[in-house]
Amino acid sequence: MLLSSCSRAVLDPAGDIAAQQRDIIYISTALMLLIIVPVMVLIVVFALRYRKGKGAKYDPNFDHSTALELVIWSAPLLIIICLGALTWWSTHLLDPFRPLDRVSATKAVDPKVKPLVIQVVSLDWKWLFIYPEQGVATVNELVLPVDRPVRFDLTSTNMMNTFYAPTLAGMIYTMPGMRSTLHAVINREGTYDGLSANYSGAGFSHMRFKLHGVKDDGFATWVAGVRARGVALDTDRYLELEKPSQRVPVMRFSQVDGDLFRRILQRCTKPGTPCMTGMHGSQPEEGKPEGAVFKEGQEKKGGESVTPQPGSQSPPPAAGQHHDHHSSLNLNHAAPGTARVAAA
Repeated sequence: MLLSSCSRAVLDPAGDIAAQQRDIIYISTALMLLIIVPVMVLIVVFALRYRKGKGAKYDPNFDHSTALELVIWSAPLLIIICLGALTWWSTHLLDPFRPLDRVSATKAVDPKVKPLVIQVVSLDWKWLFIYPEQGVATVNELVLPVDRPVRFDLTSTNMMNTFYAPTLAGMIYTMPGMRSTLHAVINREGTYDGLSANYSGAGFSHMRFKLHGVKDDGFATWVAGVRARGVALDTDRYLELEKPSQRVPVMRFSQVDGDLFRRILQRCTKPGTPCMTGMHGSQPEEGKPEGAVFKEGQEKKGGESVTPQPGSQSPPPAAGQHHDHHSSLNLNHAAPGTARVAAA
């Protein structure tokens, strides 16, 4: 009766990834109960059957039973094999970097539908969600369209945190200077809770956000409302937002600097601060991180990336060029017969 009032978010998922994780919990629990329940029953049976004075056979020379050994060792071994196979299978199938191949158990992903990209930043002690395609951002509010795949790109400003929406998907860490990826989908309308599951200081207990699942037209209406009533998230406002604060209410921004997430990731949001491109290679927009050592010489670009001063604008890239931040090490291809020179 006391446990009936507890939250059942993990066992009542609203998204397909969380549903598959719940099923793994059920299967693992059932497999372990195959050993636990018989052992608990046999404890009572043995205590009753073999207690003193009930005529049980006394055999002080007993030391081995082949049948008993087979039962004792084979049953746990089979369960461990099943748990190992389940773990291996689920680890690959539910890899957070793996794009979704289904929306639900009965519906495959439409290849024509592009995943919604959301950039997640954990600050002290609040969550910033940037919608780069929609050009808006929110604090402590995450709105997702139902049955549409979502790709989260996640990083942190200062402390390591854990992005955790129990009804949506599993936990994934956010770390300063690094980007994680999580693919998920929500299948049911409603309002759910999200939080940080990794202790990060004084305001950790209140580092929570609301997750809203809405239909496509509701999502479009929400985006239009944010654009109409929000304020712009520029560098100055972000630097204020970055300062530690607790119990932060929901905030909405009608415009957001398209380069903000990259600068947060590379730790150069303050004007004039060199970015970390010279120390850490950035990660590709799709898939898992790729090291610069696997790139061709012409793909490695040198130069220092610096946050522009207020009011200044970076020149647009020349035709056919693109920004590359994989310059952790410049390997210059030397002429045939000569040694290569590595310049840090």
